[in-house]
Amino acid sequence: MADHAHNLRASFAQGRGLSRSRSAKPVGVITRGTTGFNRLRRCDRWVANHPDIRRALLRSEDPLALDVGYGASFTTTVEWARWLRTVRSDVRVIGLEIDPERVLAPRDGVSFELGGFELAGYSPTLVRAFNVLRQYDVDQVIDAWELVCSRLAPGGFFVEGTCDEIGRRSSWVLLDAFGPRSLTLSWDPFDVERPSDVAERLPKILIHRNVPGEKIHEVLARCDEAWDRAAPWATYGPRVRWREARKMLAAEGLPLAPIRRPVRDNQITLPWEVVAP
Repeated sequence: MADHAHNLRASFAQGRGLSRSRSAKPVGVITRGTTGFNRLRRCDRWVANHPDIRRALLRSEDPLALDVGYGASFTTTVEWARWLRTVRSDVRVIGLEIDPERVLAPRDGVSFELGGFELAGYSPTLVRAFNVLRQYDVDQVIDAWELVCSRLAPGGFFVEGTCDEIGRRSSWVLLDAFGPRSLTLSWDPFDVERPSDVAERLPKILIHRNVPGEKIHEVLARCDEAWDRAAPWATYGPRVRWREARKMLAAEGLPLAPIRRPVRDNQITLPWEVVAP
């Protein structure tokens, strides 16, 4: 465990893109800010049912969740708050935006403030940043991860990811104080021809790594191969076909995390070391 933590800290130290100072000024850059209703539903559901995240929220004396870079609308932050309140009704949710013109009035029990990856001075239990770092340079990602994780409350988590415009293809990384823990890929099976189609929405840290010789490329290739072998199940629909493909991958030793709904949850969650660049 000590060696693992040391290696993660060493990888964090490679980032050079963002300021690490404890300045009160927001850290980051203004992004496009596009958003939409129900866009982050796949990740919201996953977060609200993740046992470690649930445990962290339930144990916290003052559960606080920050949505960094919520964009030009309140929609996804308010939706996230509704999911989190199924875990803990008194969780505080704050949306942070680096663009002063996007800071909104409170709505549905959610407040909005000026802030970025410095987290506006807060020490939250949970942080989310979706479709933010995908608009940064890849060499800025580790620095942003480190900055956020250094300011989490003890036992806190950071979810960083990306998705398409209507949330049918998503991916996200779960991090804690020691660095990245897992990668999740989630997609609508009616929206893709093959599992590897989700690669276009990989997190920034991995999107340019989907080439032969890289771990993420191998994982996606194995998913496609299992999908092909599960073709006899296609007559029952793509969800059932993927369920059978997933069974094959698990039987072959791919360390997939359990899912709640074997047919409806069209996703895989893997330990970070399985896909790390």
